[in-house]
Amino acid sequence: MYHEDGANSFRPRYGSIVDDERLSAEEMDERRRQNIAYEYLCHLEEAKQWMEACLEEELPSTTELEEGLRNGVYLGKLAKFFAPKIVSEKKIYDRDQSRYKSTGLHFRHTDNTVQWLRAMESVGLPKIFYPETTDVYDRKNMPKVIYCIHALSLYLYKLGIAPQIQDLLGKVAFTEEEISNMRKELEKYGIQMPAFSKIGGILANELSVDEAALHAAVIAINEAVDKGQAEGTMAALQNPNAMLRNIQEKLANDYQDTLSQAKRKKEMLASGRRSSIATEERDVYEELLTQQEIQSSVNLVNTFIATQRVNQAIDAHDKDALLAALRLPALGILGVLDDNSQWYLEHFTSYREHKAKDVGAATHLEKDEIQRAVSSCNDFAEAEKRKLEAVSAINAAIRRGIPEETVDELLNPEAQMPIIYPSAANLYQSELFSLQNSSKKKAGLSHEELCVAVEMLSAVAVLNEVLDTKDSVAVTEQLSDSPLGFSNIDHDNMQRYADTLISLRAQSLAQGQEFLTWNDVQKSIDSVNFQVHEEHERVIAIAEINEALNSGDPEKTLAALLLPTAKIQGVNPATAKHYHDLMLHIKDLICKCAQSQEDLPNCVHLRPDTCRSGDESAVLWLDQIQEAIYTANQDQEDALKLAEAVADINRAIAAGDEEETLTALQSPCAGLRGVMSECAHIYQTELAQLQDQHTQQGNSGSLWVRHRIKDRYDYFYNLETKHGTWVEPEDFVHDSTQLTKEDIQSVVSSVTAEYNREQLWLANESLIVQLQARVRGYLVRTAYNERLKYLKKQEPRVIKLQASWKGYKQRKAYKDRLHTLQSNVQTVVKLQSFVKMWRARQAYRQRLQYFKDHEKEIVKIQAFLKANKARDDYRTLTGAQDPPLSVVRKFAHLLEQNNLDLQEEQEVTRLREEVVTKIRANQQMEKDLNLMDIKIGLLVKNRITLQDVVSLSKKMKTKKNKISKEDLALGDKQGIKGLSKEKRMRLEAYQHLFYLLQTNPSYLAKLIFQMPQNKSTKFMDTVIFTLYNYASNQREEYLLLKLFESALREEIKSKVDQIQDIVTGNPTVIKMVVSFNRGARGQNALRQLLSPVVKEIIEDKSLGINTNPIDIYKAWVNQLETATGEASKLPYEVTAEQALSHEEVRSRLEASNQTLRSVTDKVLSSIMSSVDTIPYGMRYIAKVLKDTLHEKFPDASEDDLLKIVGNLLYYRYMNPAIVAPDGFDIIDMTAGGQLHSDQRRNLGSVAKMLQHAAANKLFEDRSDHLTPMNSYISSTYQKFRVFFQAACDVAAPEERFNVDEYSDMVTLSKPVIYISIEEIINTHSLVLEHKEVIAPDHSDLLHELLEDLGDVPDMESLLGEGTVDPNDPNKENTLNQLAKTEVSLTLTNKFELLDGDDKDMKGLMMKTKKLVVDVVRIQPGETLTDILETPATALQESEHVKLVERRAAQDATAPEGLKSSQAVLEDRQLPLEQKKRKILRNLRTLEQAGLVSCSSKYQEVINDISKDIRYQRRYRQRRKAELVKLQQTLNALNSKAAFYQDQINYYDTYIKTCLDNLNRKNARRSIKLDRKGEEKGSKKSKQQSLKYTAARLHEKGVILEIEGLQANQLKNVMFDIAPCEEVGDFEIKAKFLGVEMEKVQLHFQDLLQLQYEGVAVMKMFDKAKVNVNLLIFLLNKKFYGK
Repeated sequence: MYHEDGANSFRPRYGSIVDDERLSAEEMDERRRQNIAYEYLCHLEEAKQWMEACLEEELPSTTELEEGLRNGVYLGKLAKFFAPKIVSEKKIYDRDQSRYKSTGLHFRHTDNTVQWLRAMESVGLPKIFYPETTDVYDRKNMPKVIYCIHALSLYLYKLGIAPQIQDLLGKVAFTEEEISNMRKELEKYGIQMPAFSKIGGILANELSVDEAALHAAVIAINEAVDKGQAEGTMAALQNPNAMLRNIQEKLANDYQDTLSQAKRKKEMLASGRRSSIATEERDVYEELLTQQEIQSSVNLVNTFIATQRVNQAIDAHDKDALLAALRLPALGILGVLDDNSQWYLEHFTSYREHKAKDVGAATHLEKDEIQRAVSSCNDFAEAEKRKLEAVSAINAAIRRGIPEETVDELLNPEAQMPIIYPSAANLYQSELFSLQNSSKKKAGLSHEELCVAVEMLSAVAVLNEVLDTKDSVAVTEQLSDSPLGFSNIDHDNMQRYADTLISLRAQSLAQGQEFLTWNDVQKSIDSVNFQVHEEHERVIAIAEINEALNSGDPEKTLAALLLPTAKIQGVNPATAKHYHDLMLHIKDLICKCAQSQEDLPNCVHLRPDTCRSGDESAVLWLDQIQEAIYTANQDQEDALKLAEAVADINRAIAAGDEEETLTALQSPCAGLRGVMSECAHIYQTELAQLQDQHTQQGNSGSLWVRHRIKDRYDYFYNLETKHGTWVEPEDFVHDSTQLTKEDIQSVVSSVTAEYNREQLWLANESLIVQLQARVRGYLVRTAYNERLKYLKKQEPRVIKLQASWKGYKQRKAYKDRLHTLQSNVQTVVKLQSFVKMWRARQAYRQRLQYFKDHEKEIVKIQAFLKANKARDDYRTLTGAQDPPLSVVRKFAHLLEQNNLDLQEEQEVTRLREEVVTKIRANQQMEKDLNLMDIKIGLLVKNRITLQDVVSLSKKMKTKKNKISKEDLALGDKQGIKGLSKEKRMRLEAYQHLFYLLQTNPSYLAKLIFQMPQNKSTKFMDTVIFTLYNYASNQREEYLLLKLFESALREEIKSKVDQIQDIVTGNPTVIKMVVSFNRGARGQNALRQLLSPVVKEIIEDKSLGINTNPIDIYKAWVNQLETATGEASKLPYEVTAEQALSHEEVRSRLEASNQTLRSVTDKVLSSIMSSVDTIPYGMRYIAKVLKDTLHEKFPDASEDDLLKIVGNLLYYRYMNPAIVAPDGFDIIDMTAGGQLHSDQRRNLGSVAKMLQHAAANKLFEDRSDHLTPMNSYISSTYQKFRVFFQAACDVAAPEERFNVDEYSDMVTLSKPVIYISIEEIINTHSLVLEHKEVIAPDHSDLLHELLEDLGDVPDMESLLGEGTVDPNDPNKENTLNQLAKTEVSLTLTNKFELLDGDDKDMKGLMMKTKKLVVDVVRIQPGETLTDILETPATALQESEHVKLVERRAAQDATAPEGLKSSQAVLEDRQLPLEQKKRKILRNLRTLEQAGLVSCSSKYQEVINDISKDIRYQRRYRQRRKAELVKLQQTLNALNSKAAFYQDQINYYDTYIKTCLDNLNRKNARRSIKLDRKGEEKGSKKSKQQSLKYTAARLHEKGVILEIEGLQANQLKNVMFDIAPCEEVGDFEIKAKFLGVEMEKVQLHFQDLLQLQYEGVAVMKMFDKAKVNVNLLIFLLNKKFYGK
């Protein structure tokens, strides 16, 4: 059940202000049923955890809890817990549930439920909560049972008997399958779910306390404590009105002392505060003990005395006394057992001794220490008992001989066995069975024996597993550390053991042997030891061989080599001399190390550790000796072959046959190099000559020939016997006629070399020619370079000769040209003048043409220069501290309002009105659609008739037109906007009040928190948003934002105790801010931010994200079955761990996680890149939230604060739009359209991942399969962190909206709001009711405005007399409808002084600036003083008159709300000189007030005018932007209205279909849609009236009880139920003994509303308690055939 909520986990959304989702009727009904089932499962889990805490034992799972409660055992145990005197352990039938598990329910199980009911009655729980016995036993109404458990938990918690039950709603997750199953179970019950949330209120009503009596009893106790008499104090404590518990008379003196100390301490604390608190404001309980403090003192004494008794019993070593002390109620020790008394005594004694040693003195055990010790002893005793049972079960399993059962018993944790390896089951069974048979005990093996044996067998099993890894290091460690107890282990041989065992293990597996036994391992160890011994003997033999070598005797060497222990292979006694010589040579090399390793024979190499120069003590190792033997044997073979080959060559040479000689030379055995067949003749000749020479020197006649082998060893060969030896024969003489190999090789080499040289010259003739050519070329180039070098050396002299010749030629040409010019001077001058003139004209024409060609560019340059001058002037205007008058005069015309300004103001006003009206209309349509959802849902469940739905549909269509224009006009004429003086004054008073509330956010901020949360939410949705016109312009958005800021600071200051309260709670202001910014104002931002990426996710049909292992497993099984067409052998129901054990599930989960990361990155990227898209209001409130929390919690880290910001910006603002984009208009949906479950799961998974990342919440515990995502969450959080910091970096609202104290004075139009009559009355009454809280200062302006308004008027006085006919029977409904009539209020500030009153310096400054602007626009001057002192000219006066006339004409055409006031018009129409005189008077007044100074020539006024110019520019820009925003908002509202209209049309189609289906049926009906049918139906209904006795209705469960009547008198009461003419109305008559007593009209619609609100019981006739659900069922069954 419990797992991390995946994409398909069902968890409803709670805490939203309005349900923004728009679903079809079927979806709405399905969601409601799923919500009910989920909430009930949460209540089940709450009850389960509370009962487990009370009983200290585990209960069945949540989904099986109802079935587990039917036998009443757990209820009986619960009764024993809170009422042990009423219910003892013996009274609980089938306490261990053995009978229930074997045979099921028994009728005696009902006794347990009865005991529970009696126990609840004994503690005083009101009977209104009690279920029936059959509700439990027959499971008729299990929700009532769970409801009773919740009520009992709250009641016991208030009594201090039990812990508080937890609120788990929305905190636990269930699978969709569990919720669906529970929904089906609830539908089977056919009852209404009890209202769990109303338990506290019902308890409070049922258990009313006499506060006066309690107060008097507490005061009496305080007085008795002051008197100091224990008897009097005890009598006062025992007063029932004091409601004190656990009072013991024998502790009276202790109570007296403790209460006296507590009272003195409280009086001392109160004395320090007396001076700062007025006498009339002091609380009597500042010095007196309260009831809770008295009870705490009593509990403290009781606990101390009880712990004292426990310590005394420990001192006396009396276990009976200790047991009695532990069971004292004052201690409340849980789990005290008689059987464990000795354990308690021993443990307490030991614990106290240790504690005394630590402290150094005698110690006293406290209550918590006692409880911990008792729990610890219980656990230890229980563990010992279970250990013995487990050992017995193990011995029994061993006897049965089934390895699996034996391992299962060994694995039982209660057996406390060493580690067990299930894979070695056969090993455990066989070895333990043998051990058990050898044991003499009948009971079998003891726990100690089993532990030792199992430990050894587990070590053997581990050793086998380690051997399978073939890791010799691990095997060595296992042999060293394990408790196997092998003998003859030599730690020097560990590696040999490991290698041998690994090899043995492989052989055993190949032979089918499952495990190596202990004996096998021991044999292997012994075998290795024997091999090591043999190797030691071999080392001794090697030493003897080295000693023989040192002796220099080949025979001794041979004898040593032939030793059996040496195991030297291939030793030939005939080669003993060569063995000896070769090994000596190797040893010599080892000793000297003078040559490289290549000097050694093949296969013989030096070791680094023996390669030390001069080391004569070096010895040959085994491998070197063996290699030397092999080498010597090979030398023997090679030497014999060589000798035979040389002998063959000598014979061939002597025979004179060239071919035979060549063949002999080419023999491989001869080993001759460079033999070539082309030189055969020469070889024969040269060798024959050499042989002849040797023969001429003389023949020795010997048959022996000596050969030099490897240039070191002599080999002797007998030509006759053809045998050789390494030992020189006696009287050896070499045969001189025989050529040796060296002689032959020398001849062959010289002949071959000569032949090769000759062939080389022949082959390279062309190369030789080329070489000669290159040599000749080199000689020629050398001669050329020498000549060139000589010329370069003479270069200066050559140049001098060339220059002299060129100079002579140039001078001669110059003299000839000069002579020609001098003879033609006049002609040259004339030519020059013509050329200069032509060039000047050409340049002028080109310049002129250039200007003509670039005329536009020149104009632009001139414009740029002018604009640059204007920008410099404006920069001076805006940046200079004292801008000059000349600059201000240039821009003074910007303050003038033109026709475009008026048009834009009119357009803004019109759009604001349309936006506000459209918002209200959409809200009303949304409420109607929600109601229609509920109605259709009830229709689907057959809870209301189709006629009710049709009626509501008609109302929806006509509601917009119910208030006609005539009604509104009538209200304007006769109501609050009537033309009488009284009504005009009231209208102005309301306009003043709403202006004050709008511009001072502290009033409304305090007012919000003076109302309940549900009322404050409604107040926000209606009055406050209306008061600010839903922030339709920047001024009202600024004011609304300041209200949010003030309210948020107030809420954090007064209601937030911990920083996490913002997250875990549901702050009112946060809800308001999010709801407002997700509405029409912020909807475009959300859509722009999320729409593209959400559409991409939805439209990707291949996208499937599922992080629930169970769902992935089921999908895989379904896929396998679909592909194969056969049922899968895999189980269908598995846990998450079992599902993850499959590789396919893990791979699919990993792929899904990868996809999830990819998709989440896309959404995250969209969010990260759009910080500027978030509405400014959201960002500013986030900044205020962060700063305010930092101020209140200065120790909070930056991460903690940013997580709170993330909770606001992401979780509350963005997350719902991602999860349900169709409900927040993020995507476009057609009426009736809906998202697929897979699409919702994909979006939910992404939203969940982002939610965890924003809060940096890692997956743990039940989400182990998602822990690989933790690193991704951490990295994503860092990105979110930067995003949240950037979001909080915003400018202040004053800077953002350019609002200051003069804003309302500069704007053309006054603010206008559109508010209903009902909202005006509600606001007036709320402000009047809470005025002392929101404005504690009686001099506050609010009090003056409320005095002007007086009492709250009634509805008719504001609507106007005669609006409603007093004789109209539906007067109340008409008034309620007319209360929604909207009026427009033009807000004004009452506290602005009237025009002409010069005491208001700000107003005087404003008027003076307007006059100054008029003057400086007409008359120039350097300073304002110069202009005012200089008389105006006639021309200037005429220009001024024209300006005044132009303004008057413009003002005449302006709309009513935009016209200038009369005082302003009078000032502006003054002549120019009179204006200047008035300006001087005003300036003197302002100078006296310190606002201006004559010494600065009134520069302050000029500075203010420059500020007004800048503000006017910004105001125009904001107005244009506001026009665009209002139009966008209006378009969005129209789109939403169109969507709602589509939904209404969809519902109309649905209803029409229902009507068509209804008309097709021929079955009998009680409702007809035509008039004739109504008449027939009414007659039929009158004839079918029902009559039931109260006793019969009591049996059916419809009537619960009738006050004043016993159960046996119910049969005398008769109820007559008859339908009325109006469909859905019934008349119920009550008769007693045949006498008609009362009758009542019952509306079926009211019953359905009660059922929808969760009311289970209602009163009828003010006496009879009726079950609402069963009454609806009865009426449906009898009158509607349902």
